Amino acid sequence: MGQIQQRIFGLFITLSVPFFGLSQGMDLGTWNVLNVKYKHSKQLSFFAEGQLRSLKTYNQFHYHEYKGGVNFQVHPSAVLTLAAGSYQTYDEFRLWPQLLLTQKFTHFKIEQRYRAEMRWTSNGYRNRFRYRLGIAYPFGKKANGDKAFQLNLNNELFFTDREPYFERNRIQLTLNYKVTQNASIQAGYLHQFDYRINDETGRDFMVIGFYYDFINKKLKK
Repeated sequence: MGQIQQRIFGLFITLSVPFFGLSQGMDLGTWNVLNVKYKHSKQLSFFAEGQLRSLKTYNQFHYHEYKGGVNFQVHPSAVLTLAAGSYQTYDEFRLWPQLLLTQKFTHFKIEQRYRAEMRWTSNGYRNRFRYRLGIAYPFGKKANGDKAFQLNLNNELFFTDREPYFERNRIQLTLNYKVTQNASIQAGYLHQFDYRINDETGRDFMVIGFYYDFINKKLKK
């Protein structure tokens, strides 16, 4: 195992241990994320992501999804996304456009995400609309000037076009560590409240994620 791989594995274990301890005292599920992105130019990038979710700590498997899409940065503070994927609760295919707005406030980064989902499920077609407000605090400088850590807190609301309209509230607190220029790992806690439990059960989850960015060689130069 190379030095970089050892660092990733060691940090993964270090960040995960507190959540395994917490899970022994509560009904905590697991939420695992693998995200890969290819940055083709300053404006254009592509991504793919897979998720596995369990209702107990790496037990009682419940759900998986995989998706991919394209991002286009229309402004330094605005990114448009078009993506699609398979979401295996209702044998669902989903297409979703998205707008991401960001701004800086002192040492914090404020993020607003607007997403509209077109959902083809085994129970018929549905629409859903999501709004997420997040705040991030990067800290801890690395040798190259990057921030080593980032603390993230976000709250997301889910709505439908059917009564009673409000469907779900999801709150997440995570800590990200940038292992290398291209790779980062994430550990955190997610809580969700379902007004209409129709496609997912479980309230509390331990979140573990790995993110890797590929960058066009020409762009690096």
